[in-house]
Amino acid sequence: MTEPDDVPALTAGRPGEPDLATRRRRARQVRRARERARAWREEFLLLAGSLLAGAMFGLWMTGAGVGGAWGWATGLAGLLYAGSLLLRIAYLARSLPIAWTRKRIWGVPGLVQARQRRLRRSWHRRQRRLVRLLKRYHRSAMSVPDAMVVLTEDREIEWLNDAAGEMLGLNSTDQGLRIDNLLRAPAFVDWLDHGAEQAPLEIRAPGDETRAVSLRIEPYGSDRFLLIGRDITALHRLQGVRQDFVANVSHELRTPLTVLAGYVETLLDTDEQMDPQMHRILSNMHQQSDRMRRIVEDLLLLSRLETSEPDEEMFESVDVAALVRPILADARLLSGEEGHRIESDIDVDLRLRGVPRELQSAFSNLVFNAVKYTPAGGRVAVGWSLDPKGRPVFEVTDSGIGIEARHIPRLTERFYRIDVGRSRSRGGTGLGLAIVKHVALRHGARLKIESTPGQGSRFRVIFPAQRAILHEGRPAGTAADGSGRNGLD
Repeated sequence: MTEPDDVPALTAGRPGEPDLATRRRRARQVRRARERARAWREEFLLLAGSLLAGAMFGLWMTGAGVGGAWGWATGLAGLLYAGSLLLRIAYLARSLPIAWTRKRIWGVPGLVQARQRRLRRSWHRRQRRLVRLLKRYHRSAMSVPDAMVVLTEDREIEWLNDAAGEMLGLNSTDQGLRIDNLLRAPAFVDWLDHGAEQAPLEIRAPGDETRAVSLRIEPYGSDRFLLIGRDITALHRLQGVRQDFVANVSHELRTPLTVLAGYVETLLDTDEQMDPQMHRILSNMHQQSDRMRRIVEDLLLLSRLETSEPDEEMFESVDVAALVRPILADARLLSGEEGHRIESDIDVDLRLRGVPRELQSAFSNLVFNAVKYTPAGGRVAVGWSLDPKGRPVFEVTDSGIGIEARHIPRLTERFYRIDVGRSRSRGGTGLGLAIVKHVALRHGARLKIESTPGQGSRFRVIFPAQRAILHEGRPAGTAADGSGRNGLD
């Protein structure tokens, strides 16, 4: 009976001997050397046979008294050898397009035959490895939980995995069809035309309104696109729970805060002589309760912006010049003794199709932030006009402290502050830019922020061109007086 310790010796060999792979490689080298030696021996035999036949022919011609017999003999020997070589090569060439012939070829052409066999065996091995690799990748792609759809340049479906069928309502019979003929949601069709340049699209799953899907498209190769869909239902539910919690808590806090602030104001307004320390305490209480009230109001507004879809009936023609005028007046009151230079360059004939209350909140947040974070005597400029592409743009530029580039991507997050102490001392809630971002999204606009530390910042809300409304039949980009501008300073 063989001991377990003896099993590795069957493959590893005795100590000091080469391993199995090395022995096989050396065996192949010896076998090929023997093939080459045998081929050359056979070739010399064929050459010797041709020369022998020529010599016999030369002796016969000499006995017959024919002149130049040995020249004819040499020519015959060469002809016989060349003929045999051509026949073997022709036989070998005839089998090349199909497979190697099992009948062995003599001589040097036999080396070609052996080489052909080795190349064909190697080619078959590579083909089998490639097929196995493709099958493995196919199974991997099919098991991916994200929907994956390969599209041609004409947006025709070339391939899709199982998740695409479950998530997008597609199946294998849809291959060769245009995907925009199968998924007809207007938002999807419009996004598909510019998907590679736009942000991911979030839509309801076709055939299942309870599921939310995030879609993005990635180009690859020269004429192919990969559409990737991810189920974000759980994320949407989590966001819904968070939004409901914030809305409910904010709503419940409003009443007690109002009562508390009312009592504090009553105590402060009393005619009785009050201890200075008590007056300072009540003043701080009133200041903090007022700040909490503003936070609650901003949270409720932000929750409404996030959870509700804008109704088309809410949109109307907004006179932005009239909307901005009281905001500028409040900004000057906010500046007070700090004496900021608040300037404006407003196109009074340019209106905007939007929701007045939401626009007023967004524009006032941008203007008030500029005043709060600009040192005394600084400049704040407010602009409203069409850009060269015909898009209406609301712009606020200040000469304030500026913002480092690493903070800019996070400025629209809730309660994100660069300098917590300064923000609180200036009365900020940390929700202003988050409100601006959501108002912009509800109007199809985008918020662009540019800033240089120590030099100031520039905030622009860029609206779609189709939301611009020009009064008095004025062409885009011109005002009634030809300038297109009117200051409201």
